[in-house]
Parts: sequence; structure tokens; C-alpha cells
Amino acid sequence: MSLTVRVIAPDKTVWDSAAEEVILPSTTGQLGILTGHAPLLSALDVGVMRVRPGKDWVAIALMGGFVEVENNEVVVLVNGAERGDTIDREEARSTLAAAEARLAATDQSEDKQERYEAQRDFKRARARLQASGEVVQI
Repeated sequence: MSLTVRVIAPDKTVWDSAAEEVILPSTTGQLGILTGHAPLLSALDVGVMRVRPGKDWVAIALMGGFVEVENNEVVVLVNGAERGDTIDREEARSTLAAAEARLAATDQSEDKQERYEAQRDFKRARARLQASGEVVQI
């Protein structure tokens, strides 16, 4: 028996297939899902979701959202998502460097909105680079 996993973003379905295991970035930490998991509804943070359809893992960058688990069905509704194997690693590195610079520039800023947006962009850029397979220091 396996899980049915769907990752749905506003513009596309990123994943719709069976899997043996799923690891999700919830707002309270990593959340592992196996067959027979109790019903669950949880908020998701920006981060990397890992799906194991067989022997190998597939990484998907998630941009926050929600997950519902019930009857071996995992439905992930997110603001945005991108499979790691489709991400250009060089572009992701460049985006992360720019996001780090912007975040550093807001260290002394009094503008809370600007600081929040810089932190959000940094987390998204880091998740994309991690999903591409790059080891990223936290």
C-alpha cells in the first residue's frame, strides 16, 4: 500500500503520483508521512518537500501552504512549487546571493515591511537552491 500524493499550486499540479514516504516543511518542523498516518491538517512553511515514489527521493521547493492527510491521501496546496530537477542551479545560486545581499542591507532598516519581504525572498531562494540538490548552509 502506498500514499497518493498531490502537490497543487495556483498555476499547475507539480506532483500527482503514488509515493512510499513524504517529508514536509511544516511551520513547526519537519513532518514525515507514511502509509496509515492519522488524519492531519497542517500549515506548511517555505522549504523543501521530499517525496519517495520508489527507491530514490524527489525534491520539491514549496513556497508555503497547507497539507491535508487522510486515508493515505496527501494533498498539498501551496502558493508556489517547483520540482528540484527543473531548477537551474546557477540561476538559483545567483538569486540566493542577491537575496542575501538584500537581507543584509535591511539589517538596520526601520521599515518592517521591507525586512519581512527580504526575509521571505531569502527563504524562497534558499529553498529553490536546496531543492536543486545544492547543500546550503543555514
